[in-house]
Amino acid sequence: MPRSVRRLFAISILARTPGAAIGLLFIVRTQELTGSYAASGLVAGVASIAGALSAPRIGRLVDRRGQTRVLAATGGLTVTAIVGFALLPDSVPLAGPLLCAAIAGAAAPPLGACLRTLYRDLLDEAALHRAYALESAALEITYVAGPLLLLGLATVTSAAVALFVGAAILAGGTAAYAATRESRAWRGATAGAGAGAAGAIRSPGLRTIVIALTLVGATFGAIEVAVPAASRAAGVNGATGPLLAIWGLGSMLGGFLAASAGAPADAARWLTLLLLGLTAGDLLLVPAASLAVLAPLLLVAGAGIAPLLGTANGLVDRVAPEGALTEAFAWLSTAIGIGIAAGSSAAGVVIDAAGPSAGFAVAAAACLLAAGVTATRRASLAPAGRVPSVA
Repeated sequence: MPRSVRRLFAISILARTPGAAIGLLFIVRTQELTGSYAASGLVAGVASIAGALSAPRIGRLVDRRGQTRVLAATGGLTVTAIVGFALLPDSVPLAGPLLCAAIAGAAAPPLGACLRTLYRDLLDEAALHRAYALESAALEITYVAGPLLLLGLATVTSAAVALFVGAAILAGGTAAYAATRESRAWRGATAGAGAGAAGAIRSPGLRTIVIALTLVGATFGAIEVAVPAASRAAGVNGATGPLLAIWGLGSMLGGFLAASAGAPADAARWLTLLLLGLTAGDLLLVPAASLAVLAPLLLVAGAGIAPLLGTANGLVDRVAPEGALTEAFAWLSTAIGIGIAAGSSAAGVVIDAAGPSAGFAVAAAACLLAAGVTATRRASLAPAGRVPSVA
């Protein structure tokens, strides 16, 4: 990748590193303030739902007004809400954490969507596939490093201190990204060139990808519930973190392998094949009789995740309506967020009734359904023409 893209890539990944930990810190901080895990779960859920619902609208703002102003505004609001959360006093009513969490989630700066929007104008076709795959792999590092560092800091200091540090990293990273020449030069839709009142989702191809990734999100949510359940059933509660890290490691390795390979000749067909491969990997988890067996199978089950997400991003790039590329990428965050919530809930119900294996079965079923969606709607994933957006 060109040096400019490597710089943007590094800044964006750094700025997104606290993201996976902030929701967990909201849980820890709320429990500190209220003593209630029910309240903690509610606060985390509000932040997640607010982010999922607002992401496409913020993406549309970027498409219409450019990246820098929107990133400055959303970054400022989010950082203020996180700092406000950290400063809440012990006796605060639950409305205080809920308000801060809702603002932090709803105003989350769309750094990933903004970066992917720039790829189209900064990279040639051969490099696009590699960039999407590398980004998906690098994000797995943030999902491990962010919680490890900030929750570790919360353990030795407090959740409030960890929130301050997370806010500082997010603020610095967002400001650095928004100040880059490439981000400042990017221009969204010209007058009359936007995606209309319906926005990016009017694209049949984007609807196909959103449906599929909502189901993929359900797969993620189910596994994130089934792994702790399997650990508890084995009497080793401390195994949950390492097991999920192994799952993420599989995804990261798969992403690096995908980046080293060439772009698929038929990305729509490849997406379906990856979904079928992910289904097979999840099915391997169902009969796992011990954690020693589950661990290597999670490595296998995770291997298709980053290549899948990289392929989905590449398809969004080609099916998004003209003038709505950032919004189109933002829809993927919405899809995965909603899917995780649904998958977690569904897996929890079946695990209570039939044990951890049933949770892994839910994950496999959701992924198989996603493969069916992409296979039957494959024609919708044909390219849509767009013009460059960098001034």
